[in-house]
Amino acid sequence: MADMENFNDEDFMDDDYIVVEMTDDEGNVYPYVQEMVIPVGNDEFALLVPMEADDVEHDEGCDCGCGEDDVIIAKMVKDESGEIEYIEPTDEEFALVEKAYDAMFEDEEDE
Repeated sequence: MADMENFNDEDFMDDDYIVVEMTDDEGNVYPYVQEMVIPVGNDEFALLVPMEADDVEHDEGCDCGCGEDDVIIAKMVKDESGEIEYIEPTDEEFALVEKAYDAMFEDEEDE
């Protein structure tokens, strides 16, 4: 899982989806798309998937992460100004999100 502490708090709308920028330890910025929100109790968690950059050419063996499925689960919390921040969930929260996610798709399969 990626280092959640390095999320840039400047999430923005791009057409019909939310893009969250993640910054790694070396200062590289990677855009993620908020695929869905998973409610668990009174909290909400975002499922973030890497955004494909169509205008970037990659060489075989590049280390940008473009070939990886780097899906991230992030807890959504509001800061003092009311902006959403994405933080790393605890192990217990992560387990609850997994159960809620699985239950969402079990319900769809039953229909």
